[in-house]
Amino acid sequence: MEKVLVSSCLVGNKVRYNASCLSIPEPDLHWLQSNLELVVFCPEVSAGLPTPRAPAEIIAGKGIDVLKGSSNVVGNDGIDVTTQFVIAAKNTLALCQRQQIKYAVLAEGSPSCGSSNIYDGTFSGTKVNGSGVTATLLESWGIKVFSQHTIAQLRSMLGKQS
Repeated sequence: MEKVLVSSCLVGNKVRYNASCLSIPEPDLHWLQSNLELVVFCPEVSAGLPTPRAPAEIIAGKGIDVLKGSSNVVGNDGIDVTTQFVIAAKNTLALCQRQQIKYAVLAEGSPSCGSSNIYDGTFSGTKVNGSGVTATLLESWGIKVFSQHTIAQLRSMLGKQS
């Protein structure tokens, strides 16, 4: 059975910065559980970040800029957590490579996991087009990243409509 990496917060684990979770729409979650082997993982927790923790955003850039060293990830408390976010991305990639995972469903909006939009670094609630550090690194290694809102695209790609 094909494996898919899934953000831990999307399946009810309270690992987000504010010790909450997100969810995958019930029909999509049922499809994932029925058709794929889920590998549940939180990049940020894997890098030693606590729960709860200060919300963090990429300042003046996107995930690619963090990986290139030209932008930082900073909490709203002013603490730079760039190193932890890069470690988180590398931990996630290593897991995917070890387990031959080709697909990931990650939490949209996150500075780690966002695949199409992230917060703009001003802590104003404004989102911009772009991907987070983990999503960017996975994509650069050929791992296809989806969000909790784009699981239909994963279903279509895998040709499984059940």
